[in-house]
Amino acid sequence: MKTGIIIVFHNNENEMDTTFFIEQISQTSNLEFCLVNNDSRDNTYELLRDVKEECTNVSIVNVRKFKSDMAAVKAGARFMFSEFDLKHLGYVSVSMLNIKEYGLNGLMELITENQNAISNFEIKKLKKKQTLFQSLFSLLEYLKNIIKDNQFMNLQFQRNI
Repeated sequence: MKTGIIIVFHNNENEMDTTFFIEQISQTSNLEFCLVNNDSRDNTYELLRDVKEECTNVSIVNVRKFKSDMAAVKAGARFMFSEFDLKHLGYVSVSMLNIKEYGLNGLMELITENQNAISNFEIKKLKKKQTLFQSLFSLLEYLKNIIKDNQFMNLQFQRNI
């Protein structure tokens, strides 16, 4: 059984490097990706379709009316659970990332480098009770607990005081 990754996008055309996305996703044979377009008004959806055309382990969900990040994640989760036999499903919303310094490429690199750890997801590493979808987890929270001293991850959890 594979592990799924949901990534929610909203107007991220300028941050996306489709060639890099394709290269990184092509290296992840044990992950199934669901790229959710949350009613983007730019060319994000077209770029996501370009990625899907090149990668066999990518699906796209196009949300036509803007939803909250969690509602978009749930739309992706419903699709993934209905289409694939997945043991776990991680999610991340691009709008919640601090991507100014490392960009989306940093996220994709992190996923590729840690695909084995993601595939071997253990709920006990999160120390949280899950309710809605028992196998749905925050990818960043999980990676924060298993990766120490990574610049991209450190940047995600900085607190502005």
